[in-house]
Amino acid sequence: MKHITDCTILNNGVTMPWLGFGTYQAKGNEVYEAVKVALKTGYRSIDTAAVYGNEQEVGKAIAESGIARNEIFVTSKVWNDDQGYDSTLRAFEESQKRLGLNVIDLYLIHWPGKDKFKDTWKALERLHDEGSIRAIGVSNFHVHHLEELMKDSNVVPAVDQVELHPGLVQQELQDYCGAHGIQIEAWAPLMKGKLSDNTTLLGIAQKYGKTPAQVILRWDIQNKIVTIPKSVTPSRIRENANIFDFELSQEELKQIDALNGNKRIGTDPDKLFF
Repeated sequence: MKHITDCTILNNGVTMPWLGFGTYQAKGNEVYEAVKVALKTGYRSIDTAAVYGNEQEVGKAIAESGIARNEIFVTSKVWNDDQGYDSTLRAFEESQKRLGLNVIDLYLIHWPGKDKFKDTWKALERLHDEGSIRAIGVSNFHVHHLEELMKDSNVVPAVDQVELHPGLVQQELQDYCGAHGIQIEAWAPLMKGKLSDNTTLLGIAQKYGKTPAQVILRWDIQNKIVTIPKSVTPSRIRENANIFDFELSQEELKQIDALNGNKRIGTDPDKLFF
């Protein structure tokens, strides 16, 4: 992991960059400009979702970047209201249109919900078989959700994108996904800035001449976690990408692991039903 374009290999052989660019809560010209800066900086993985309301701007920035389509990895997600077999197929088609893409690299079930995710997964499997999606996965799935899904599935999820940061390490989920070839991906990897004054992270950051945010992102990729920090500030976008010129020691990785307090800043998937 020496370069921003370095990739993990998913369980179906598709490559996905370790570092991606998140676009949650960014809309309109703001997200359009941010994605342009990210691509110019060297990011080659862009994460969006139908519910973000920004797929059209993300697609426009990608189209105007001048970068070959096969060099950019695009992720989107089916929203809760669209879960179910037929409605997922329709929702995917709408995402295709907004993004201006015939093929989406990774498509995820955004939340497990209560009782529709198996039908939703069948739709994703069909789209994957047809070649409209290069890899399919899930988001915010606990171990028991994954176990239930895989009882009746033909395809093992390639990715589980979850809230994960030093305050919420999710080791049981990491271990389960590692054992089943599912790539963990971290959303809110920086815990929305709540760790910026942590003394452990500050001490490590000072040693390397980095920021606590850069230390966290380096911790992610050294733990084989795909990470997608989000910012609309050009200087921060570039800063988040500047994590490939240092390496944390095993002792430092353990010190960061020890910060775990099982603290969520988002919703527990077991408490979100629809």
